[in-house]
Amino acid sequence: MVRSGFPWLTLRQREDLNHYRPSFVEPARPDKSPTVVRTPSGTVLDVTNRALGTELCPGGARVIKQDRGIFDAFPLSLITTQTIARLGEIAGAELDVERFRPNILVEATDEAPFAEDAWVGRVLRIGGMRMRVDKRDGRCVVITIDPVTTQRSPAVLRAVARDRQGCLGVYGSTVEPGRVSRNDHVLTEPLA
Repeated sequence: MVRSGFPWLTLRQREDLNHYRPSFVEPARPDKSPTVVRTPSGTVLDVTNRALGTELCPGGARVIKQDRGIFDAFPLSLITTQTIARLGEIAGAELDVERFRPNILVEATDEAPFAEDAWVGRVLRIGGMRMRVDKRDGRCVVITIDPVTTQRSPAVLRAVARDRQGCLGVYGSTVEPGRVSRNDHVLTEPLA
């Protein structure tokens, strides 16, 4: 494997990485629970097991424990279902939301795509949480990988580059922590 200096093993290096399913042994205690990984063959291995590291990366991989989330640029990523559907029309493909890895998926109240672009600079209330929408989400080659088949479709990234200035969805930061649940309404707060 070519080493780039980027410390994480991602879909860029291994298209089937999302077929490895991590979970907590004790889900009610995520800070204390051991983590296991179900491999595509169905084998369940502790995340620190050398066999898992060797399977993922023939030269071996090292587990790094983080006490916070790991993200590319911002802690929150949000996209609307309408945006994904419109990009699929542009790229000529049916696109699964997992391809875009958002923390928050919103079904907007109208069918217009790219509504989230207008939220940049605004604060959204989603359930009990308030989030500031900081910037549009610049996309990379990972969105070309189908999360089910692991097949690449360069047309997806080309469409984002050509029609969306390389951006799709938005990044944000938590202003006020709170519970977010399925079917919560998304409200934009007035600009200050």
